[in-house]
Amino acid sequence: MSGKEKFCEYSFITFAMFIISASVYFFLVPSGIVVGSISGLAMVLSQVMDFSISVITMVLNVVLLIVGFIFIGKEFGVKTVYTSLLLPVFLGIFEKVCPLSGSVTGNNVYDLAAYILLVAFGQAILFNVNASSGGLDIVAKIVSKYTHMEIGKAVTLAGMVTAMSSVFVYGIGTFVVSVLGTYANGQAIDYFIGGINKKKKICIVSDEHEKIQNFILNEMGRGVTLYKVEGAFEKEERTELVTIMSANEYKELLNYLHMSDFKAFVTISTVNEVIGMWNKKNKKIL
Repeated sequence: MSGKEKFCEYSFITFAMFIISASVYFFLVPSGIVVGSISGLAMVLSQVMDFSISVITMVLNVVLLIVGFIFIGKEFGVKTVYTSLLLPVFLGIFEKVCPLSGSVTGNNVYDLAAYILLVAFGQAILFNVNASSGGLDIVAKIVSKYTHMEIGKAVTLAGMVTAMSSVFVYGIGTFVVSVLGTYANGQAIDYFIGGINKKKKICIVSDEHEKIQNFILNEMGRGVTLYKVEGAFEKEERTELVTIMSANEYKELLNYLHMSDFKAFVTISTVNEVIGMWNKKNKKIL
């Protein structure tokens, strides 16, 4: 990975952690809702221990980070070290700059909805670059790795333990809302990750297939699979090109086809997930 790519990746990670930290501080903490997360567990522990939420979050993250290095790997561990340091730092900054005396929205339901959407979006960004916000996300990543469970469902499973602990501090009402919020959080993560990972499968039939193939291979750095097909009406054998691209690459290819004024029959479908070497460009065959 080049220095520019690494800088962009860590910029996304920093942005994601800012969103997650803001959602925790402005919506989760004032509402008293314990959605399954390390921050939620820290909220429960802060009620029985004489430590701030930021300090408890740091201690719990250190323990789980060691587990992450052991069971997931160095790359994930290094990125998660970075995010785990950012979370208490951002929380500490918010505590100093924007001290809160109550809920921002004045309504726990609004707080919960805002928290779930924001934190799920941030978590989806992190999981997509093989990182996490630390804490229970590490547990979820381990569960997902060894059971092949969708990451959102793994987050829900890991978070339920924390959500259920809220009954000892906040009562049955908060417990019910926390369990529902934890479930919704996992669903939202899978939704956002699905949107990030979606690709376009493009099938092209054209007499100019060689020119189109060369553009895809040499100009775009994407692979192409060739199929021999026969039209039922004319009984002529032709070549069909099949390729998988991101949304931006798909637009670039369509612009090329329009500008070249090729006669082509193009079909496009959405692919929810691509496994294998798709992310490595300049491969001849997908």
